[in-house]
Amino acid sequence: MQNAETILGVLRERGRKGLPCEELYRQLFNPQLYLLAYGCIYSNHGAMTPGATQETADGMSLEKIGAIIEAMRHERYRFTPVRRVHIPKKNGKLRPLGLPTWSDKLVGEVVRLLLEAYYEPRFSDHSHGFRPGRGCHTALREVARTWTGTTWFIEGDISDCFGSLDHDVMVDILAEKIPDNRFLRLIRNMLTAGYLEDWRWNATLSGAPQGGTVSPVLSNIYLHKLDTFVETVLIPQYTQGVLRTPNPEYNRISQALVRARRHGDRARARQLCRQLRGMPSQDPHDPGYRRLRYSRYADDHLLGFVGPKAEAEQIKDQLATFLRDELKLELSADKTLITHARTRAARYLGYEIITQRSDNKVTRGRRSTNGTIALRVPRDVITAKCLPYLRRGKPEARTALHNLDDYDIVATYGAEYRGIVQYYLLATDVWRLTRLHWVAETSMLKTLAAKHQSTVSKIAAKHKATIDTAHGPRTCFEARVPRIGKQPLVARFGGIPLARDRNAIITDHVLISPITYTRKELIIRLRRGRCELCEEPAKVQVHQIRKLAQLDRLGPDQPPWAAHMARKRRKTLVVCTPCHDTIHHGKPAAHAA
Repeated sequence: MQNAETILGVLRERGRKGLPCEELYRQLFNPQLYLLAYGCIYSNHGAMTPGATQETADGMSLEKIGAIIEAMRHERYRFTPVRRVHIPKKNGKLRPLGLPTWSDKLVGEVVRLLLEAYYEPRFSDHSHGFRPGRGCHTALREVARTWTGTTWFIEGDISDCFGSLDHDVMVDILAEKIPDNRFLRLIRNMLTAGYLEDWRWNATLSGAPQGGTVSPVLSNIYLHKLDTFVETVLIPQYTQGVLRTPNPEYNRISQALVRARRHGDRARARQLCRQLRGMPSQDPHDPGYRRLRYSRYADDHLLGFVGPKAEAEQIKDQLATFLRDELKLELSADKTLITHARTRAARYLGYEIITQRSDNKVTRGRRSTNGTIALRVPRDVITAKCLPYLRRGKPEARTALHNLDDYDIVATYGAEYRGIVQYYLLATDVWRLTRLHWVAETSMLKTLAAKHQSTVSKIAAKHKATIDTAHGPRTCFEARVPRIGKQPLVARFGGIPLARDRNAIITDHVLISPITYTRKELIIRLRRGRCELCEEPAKVQVHQIRKLAQLDRLGPDQPPWAAHMARKRRKTLVVCTPCHDTIHHGKPAAHAA
């Protein structure tokens, strides 16, 4: 039996060479893949969230994997309808989220591993969403570094993209490279399993369920058709010329400048230099020069065009026609905009993007700013991020945190602030987040002061600290929890220099190319086949809890299983069936003496 890494490596090589992926369904009979998938998802927050049934990651065993494989062999495996809930969106609307059962999550993760291994080498370099080693920062950094001179931004947004993916089109796209009818039937069954809303079954006539582990890679496979259309049709059609034609007026003044310097006329030379800095060296309206650039993150895509607006309108229309005719998707009329890059900023992945122009900023004798792309922090983002800490326009204590200890309060504020700052480190004006820093810091100090019935100045003096950073010492606030024989736990707020970092990276996955799959300790413990409570060899299951804080609620007189998990700081415990029944029902194990 091949191990999982070997199978995925073979699929990756076939995808790189463009070979068809035959007999993919047979790989679903390999238990090694299920163990690898289990190691990838058991620690997710949703692992203990039930779907349409009460099945969760608790109770996972090799026998459960065997039962799934047996059903797969005879094509008897059926996906359970997902439980649908609604989560709020930024615009005030609600986004449907599907919660699959644990078995469906496990099978979905196996399918994701197989599809990602095969299709990842085939995906476009301009696609950044839900891919190993890529994310929002890689997309934004590509725009900032390579889109110099852009005249028009075409902001594309597909209406209800994930909910509108056509199932027939999806299966047809997969069938182009996967001539395996059993695997294609499995995918179709997954897509058409339906959903439960208020415990009523509803059919899913289109779309991939948001919340499933396989949905991101399926959407990338679907939208890869869009990437291919842009790269093979639009970009060659709207990319012309090698260089712009020289500006005759610029050349005339340059020659006059040379003559003035040769004759020693410094006043004339300074005047000519000022004129040169106020005009382009090349013809900005050269009819023989065009450039079209493209970037996509999930269903959001941005195109940068150098050319007239009429042609930008044509590009937008061609995109809309292709999406409607080939992929059966619609561009959002409200969110698909054509923006003049020098006068207005485009919005992409939470940033404002604009083409800069300045005749005054000169670096090494050149106008270094003209035509370069600037990434900026939107003003409305700063306002929105400050709102949770404000009351009547002023920073206020958060009473919901009063029952937490100092460490958790500082950690909560620090994590919220750190996440926002690290995301916007690519912005040229990241310093604007000083407003957010002051608001969040003041709210944190007021929360601590209210908790201890003290003053803000005393709390600030108690928790103030100085740390070393790459930009020198910085002041921050810390809360420490001492530990016997170990380094203290430290929660920190602030201390992050608000300086632009051109190389900041935040990726969607912790994996980087080449993809490596580390062996999880839990899998080794599960395969060992020994109960960690009674130490007896047996058929074992994994008892899992949502978080370690649940053990603290049991009080000082914890049962043996809880004490064992607390001592090892583990959310999982490999136990036999009698011991697992004891944990859940409080009954003594059958072999306990």
